[in-house]
Amino acid sequence: MQRPLGTALAALCGAAMAVQARVNGELGHQLHDGVAAATFSFGSGLILLLLLVPTFPAGRRALGRIRDALRARELRFWHLLGGTCGALLVAAQGLTVATLGVALFSVSVVGGQLASGLFVDRAGLGPGAAQPITARRLVGAGIALIAVAVAVADRVTSLSGIGLAGVAVAAGVAIAWQQAVNGRVREAANAALPAALVNFLAGTVALVLVAAVVTATRGLPDTLPTAPWLYVGGPLGILFIAIAATVVRATGVLVFALGSVAGQLVGAVVLDLVAPAPGHQLAVNTVLGVGVALAAVAIGATGRSGRKEPARAGSETRS
Repeated sequence: MQRPLGTALAALCGAAMAVQARVNGELGHQLHDGVAAATFSFGSGLILLLLLVPTFPAGRRALGRIRDALRARELRFWHLLGGTCGALLVAAQGLTVATLGVALFSVSVVGGQLASGLFVDRAGLGPGAAQPITARRLVGAGIALIAVAVAVADRVTSLSGIGLAGVAVAAGVAIAWQQAVNGRVREAANAALPAALVNFLAGTVALVLVAAVVTATRGLPDTLPTAPWLYVGGPLGILFIAIAATVVRATGVLVFALGSVAGQLVGAVVLDLVAPAPGHQLAVNTVLGVGVALAAVAIGATGRSGRKEPARAGSETRS
């Protein structure tokens, strides 16, 4: 896959992620329970994938290749746990977006994602070879963190606002690791949707365990919202995970993150303008933070050579 195509697909992922944040944030707001919203989102995605992947022989063969890669130690068990990081992101959406808005949430996630992606690439956790920390890539990630500071500037007097932004930053840090290990699973499976199934299974199990604790202390939500659009977060997550697992090998974790940032931030601003969360108004400094983050995208995306990375030894897919 050529890098321009991979970057375009990454931007599509980012736009889907912005929409997912708005959907899950509103679901969490109406349920008064961000963990329950995340469980609904991940659980619906898991059900859809369980209906799709094992139905087709190609899907069953791909799951068999994942099993074989585990036995051959080409994959380790912890490679299958990327979904727990996705669960953190979706829970953060349900907990924070109704208060922060999609744009501020997205800038905060981006800051954590770009900074973490820099070191994930350096450690070689993804399916491609390890990538050095170049000056330009370091500057790009640093500017992304500055963007977070600019975006939350009007919240410095509110500990709760800063805390919620911190939750979003932590989710972004986790997402870079998720993209890397999901890329490894996708490579072993030689298919995107079976890798997404592994991701959603891990995330759903984690969320069900957390939701059980929350429900034991707070009880179940009184009623479920009836608007169908509030339940599309799971399918949007499938789209994101499947595309990310497919293209991260061609782009690297950081460059994929940079590409997805553009779609995510632009989509987030549009959503906050045309369909804001109730009582939320898009702040000028948040828009400035989006602009600074996009500058980080431009700088970081040009800091990687176009040559193809060699495959990790022992990680070639099998047909």
